[in-house]
Amino acid sequence: MRATYMYGAGDVRVVDAPDPIIKEPTDAIVRVVRACVCGSDLHPYHSLAATPDGKSMGHEFVGVVEETGSDVTTVKAGDFVIAPFAWSDGTCDFCREGLQTSCRHGGFWNAGDVAGGQAEAVRVPLADGTLVAVPVEETSPLIPSLLTLSDVYGTGYHAAIKANVNPRTSVTVIGDGAVGLMAVLSAKRLGAEQIILMGRHTARTDLGREYGATDVVAERGDEGIARVRDLTGGDGTHVVLEAVGHRPAYDQAIGVVRAGGVISRVGVPQYTDAPIGFASLFLPNITLTGGPAPARAYIETLLPDVLAGNVDPGKVFDSEVALADVADGYRTMDDRTALKVLVRP
Repeated sequence: MRATYMYGAGDVRVVDAPDPIIKEPTDAIVRVVRACVCGSDLHPYHSLAATPDGKSMGHEFVGVVEETGSDVTTVKAGDFVIAPFAWSDGTCDFCREGLQTSCRHGGFWNAGDVAGGQAEAVRVPLADGTLVAVPVEETSPLIPSLLTLSDVYGTGYHAAIKANVNPRTSVTVIGDGAVGLMAVLSAKRLGAEQIILMGRHTARTDLGREYGATDVVAERGDEGIARVRDLTGGDGTHVVLEAVGHRPAYDQAIGVVRAGGVISRVGVPQYTDAPIGFASLFLPNITLTGGPAPARAYIETLLPDVLAGNVDPGKVFDSEVALADVADGYRTMDDRTALKVLVRP
C-alpha cells in the first residue's frame, strides 16, 4: 500500500509500505476513506531530525472496516468508522473516566508497530474500544465533518469542557487554526454569549464569526491584550482557550484572562518555560488546565448534531489533495494558504 512518511524537517514522501495485517484478535483493518494533515504535524515538519527509515504520519482518519480479529464484536467488515487520534481499550479505569488518552493499554498512532492514518489502510489495535461505527456511506457529504470528530472538533470541545464554559462565561479563543475555530464552535454550543477570537487571517476569522465569535481581535502581544481588555470592561474573559501551543500565545492568555478565570490549553506546547508563579497565576487565582483531548470520549456527544446537520465543522477543510500529493498539503498548511487539508487516498 501507499503511506506517508517523514524523513526529516520538510521531507514528506509517499512510499510503498507493507499492507497492514491482523496481529492480535482485538485488531481491525480499516481502509482509509479520508485522512488529513493536522497543525501538530507541522511541528515535526519544522524540526524532525534526519530519520533514515522515516516516520509514519497521520493521526486523523475515517474509513471502512475491511477485516476484524476474532475477538472484535462492536464493528464488522463494511462498517464506516471514525478513528480517534488515540487508540484505547474502552474498559480500563481511565477509559471509564473518559480519559482515553491515558488508557492503560492504549497508545497513539505512529508509535511502535502502529502506523499512521495518512495511508491507504491502517491496523487499528483494540478496535472495540477505539472505533465508532457511523450509519453513513463512504460517499456521504458529511465525511469532512465526521473526520473532525477524529481530533479537531473533539479537541476544541475538550478545551471548552475543561474550562467549564457555560452561558455565564465570557471566552477568548487564541488561534484561528482548525482547533481554535472548533473551540469557538464548542463555546457557542455550550452557551457562551461573548466569544472573542484572536486571529489575523480574515478567511478564518470570518468562519469563526459564522461559528459564533462575537468579536475578532487581530492584534497580538500587548496591543491584542489591551484590545481584549477594552472589550471586557478592563477585566478580561472568564475563560481563555489557547489553541496554538507557542509561548507568545500562552503569554497572551495570561494577559487576557480575568481574575479567578481559567486558561485551557490544547495547543501542543512547544515550550518548557511558561510562567506559573505568584504574579502570573497564583495571585489572580487563575486555573491552568487542558491537555490532549480524549476525542473518543466526546464522539457520542458531538455526533448527533453532525449527523442532523445542526453543525458543519467540516468547513475547516478548505483544501483537498490526493495521497500522492500530500507533501503539497503540508506546504500549503505551513505557508498558511490552507487552513486544514483533507487527504484522499
